[in-house]
Amino acid sequence: MEEFTISDLQKEMQTGELTSRECVNQYIERIQYMDPQVCSVSEINPDALDIANNLDSERSKGIVRGPLHGVPVLVKENIDTADRMQTTAGSLSLIGNIAKDDAYLVGLLRNAGAVILGKTNLSEWANFRSSKSTSGWSSRGGLTRNPYALDRSACGSSSGSGAAVAANFCTAAVGTETDGSIVCPAQTNGIVGIKPTLGRISRSGIIPIAHSQDTAGPMARTVGEAAILLQVMSGSEKKYKNIPETFDNKIGDLSLVLIKSGLAGARLGVSRNYFGFDDRVDKIMEHCIDVIKSLGAEVVDPANVDNESKYAKSELEVLLYEFQADVNNYLAQHPTAPLKTMVEIAEYNKNHKSKMMPYFGQERIEQAIKKGPLTQIKYLRALEKNIRLSRAGIDDVLEKNHLDAIIAPTGGPAWMIDLINGDNYPGGCSSPAAVSGYPHITVPAGYVFGLPVGLSIFSTAWTDWKLVQYAYAFEQATKVRNPPTFLKSVDLNSDEISW
Repeated sequence: MEEFTISDLQKEMQTGELTSRECVNQYIERIQYMDPQVCSVSEINPDALDIANNLDSERSKGIVRGPLHGVPVLVKENIDTADRMQTTAGSLSLIGNIAKDDAYLVGLLRNAGAVILGKTNLSEWANFRSSKSTSGWSSRGGLTRNPYALDRSACGSSSGSGAAVAANFCTAAVGTETDGSIVCPAQTNGIVGIKPTLGRISRSGIIPIAHSQDTAGPMARTVGEAAILLQVMSGSEKKYKNIPETFDNKIGDLSLVLIKSGLAGARLGVSRNYFGFDDRVDKIMEHCIDVIKSLGAEVVDPANVDNESKYAKSELEVLLYEFQADVNNYLAQHPTAPLKTMVEIAEYNKNHKSKMMPYFGQERIEQAIKKGPLTQIKYLRALEKNIRLSRAGIDDVLEKNHLDAIIAPTGGPAWMIDLINGDNYPGGCSSPAAVSGYPHITVPAGYVFGLPVGLSIFSTAWTDWKLVQYAYAFEQATKVRNPPTFLKSVDLNSDEISW
């Protein structure tokens, strides 16, 4: 079933060539055989085969819930599932935390017929434990590696979701992002990632960093598959009245946006201030711009998104404040969580340093503990600054240039794993959309010595489906993606640049 899409699986199941149980079993066997070298899946759902059996029974009676009926999906290990799987954010300190309720998005997936196949490894505490962390490492799950070159980073924090999708351990997966944690591992692992508008997907039942930026989002090998997950997971509970209602913002028929002519008449701006960190990436981006023009879009170049440097410090300030408050709130709502406060977590890490902190520390946790309540003026001013400047940075350039969206390189090729010095990010454009709460999609664009590079498209609030439309048109015109071959290291005899 390598590279099978959701549509491929549905056709096989509709004709009786494949059952959901057989599909789930094949993915489990592939994970057991191949994932030890990637380390992307932290736990397989012990009930997955039984769930698949029930969905096969429904299909035999003519009941098909939708395109996800019987389809295996992995979810990041900071997302609650009301079953026998644990939710620990990758930390041994939360072993034993079994949720009594599904995260709201998980309930939507189950109702749509998806089989929750298992949980994916992540950068511990969603990469917000240390300023010198190594993406993809957690004390519970170990180190996730990039399936394109196993000595390279899978990025993070949704490292396992990105690597598992790329490696064909599932049809699609769910990641989470505060700033870059979906789009970076998506582009680094050569897949599609969607960081939706804040509030489109419920954040309830997810171990948090910060409610003002956290969101879940789909990760898949194609735009179409990611769109199916986005459609199913869209919607928030009524209790989140501080977030605009999202139910009226759904697309009923995906064929309205999944069209090859989707870029015709669009007006896109090029944010050149995110270029320049790698000449090879720049060349791939120039090719992308040519493709976009050939598909009927008008390109404004340059159309730079400014202000990011003005809110970098205030973004960190807000994240630290909300990290302590939101984690403490999550733990208080989970009776099986063995620890109840961030202070207890920090103490546990110190007392079990050889297991919890063998490579890097917990500076972010210690900084967060020192912060006060969310009523403090310092926090409120930093939050206001974040929202005002980040949204103005995007909205102003859109309005000034009459743009529909903005494009930029998502990042550079995966860097070497370095447990001593931590990550070495080459560059990226995640922060404006992350801090503003605006949508951002990355789609495969090319390769540097066989390592994937992605094209980012982002815009203002609630333009998620427009971005899906643009990304789909680009994807169908280029069809860049090549599956990984699990090389031990980069093949320097391969093409330096390809698309």
